[in-house]
Amino acid sequence: MSKPNVDDYLQQGIHGAKETKPEERRKFLGTIRERVLWALSQSQVRENKVYAEIQEACKKNNEVHMYLNGHINYRFLSKYVQLANSNNIQYTLVTNKDYNSDLGLVLAFDHHAIDKEDIYISKTPKPVVPQQQIKEKKGLLSRLKKTFKK
Repeated sequence: MSKPNVDDYLQQGIHGAKETKPEERRKFLGTIRERVLWALSQSQVRENKVYAEIQEACKKNNEVHMYLNGHINYRFLSKYVQLANSNNIQYTLVTNKDYNSDLGLVLAFDHHAIDKEDIYISKTPKPVVPQQQIKEKKGLLSRLKKTFKK
């Protein structure tokens, strides 16, 4: 790599330090996609509940970093700040004056990539129904159909 010259210093002074993947960093509140463990939208952060996936990740991984969107009212963020504090996790409130990300919370690793396939938590978790209950429901439906056919 060549030594920086006067033009490089001037460009850095005018435009700021060079940054890798600036669009991705704006979207993911200052980090890049390959480091993200979980991400929540702004509307999910505004809900009254704390997502179980976020709680579990904070308990299991003390080296994760929580990025919170600073454009969201603090009363919605406070439950996640408390979660971070109770699990000794670092957090950052990110406020970009030029760009407001659709994401409200990003849980990511600072120094290494994990390349997780699915980072978004669905708003409505799918209920887990045991196989026995499914069979019982099918049996009940077939009995009801027979009753109404008569």
